[in-house]
Amino acid sequence: MIIQLSHKESNHSEKVFPIILICDGLKSPSNIGGVFRVCDALGIPEIIFCNSQINFNSPRLKKTARNTQHYVSYSENKNTLNAIINLKDNGFKIIALEITDSSESIENLPLFDNQKIALIIGNENEGVSDKVLTNSDLCAHISMYGRNSSMNVVQATSIALYSLINKNYSS
Repeated sequence: MIIQLSHKESNHSEKVFPIILICDGLKSPSNIGGVFRVCDALGIPEIIFCNSQINFNSPRLKKTARNTQHYVSYSENKNTLNAIINLKDNGFKIIALEITDSSESIENLPLFDNQKIALIIGNENEGVSDKVLTNSDLCAHISMYGRNSSMNVVQATSIALYSLINKNYSS
């Protein structure tokens, strides 16, 4: 018989990876809460929210985040380009998660040898802004196999972060 383990019984080691998540215009409280939860689960230490006004006391955000907003550091920046420039100056590789005419599939991105990465995700409807795409080092997308060309921003963020971690920091 297989016995399901509780959160306290599960045996996992905490790890922190040199990845920062930048949210360019993310607005939905449930998506913001979901991003906190994913970042906590995957060892992402910091989120930078740009171009949005967020109510961090939103009941929907809190319910979705399940207290992870208390464990993942976050900040707000009115200007995504300023955040990108600051991270580039501190040695981060800037990767925008967006389907573009030159984006590469996330699983085909080159290895970065433990380099610090800033992953940018966009607004629920508009995606990553053109100015931000232009100032990114790379654009990556998730290959889609169904009829739809996109998925929910939290689902896409989960897949992208998991892929980056396993490709660049698995040793």
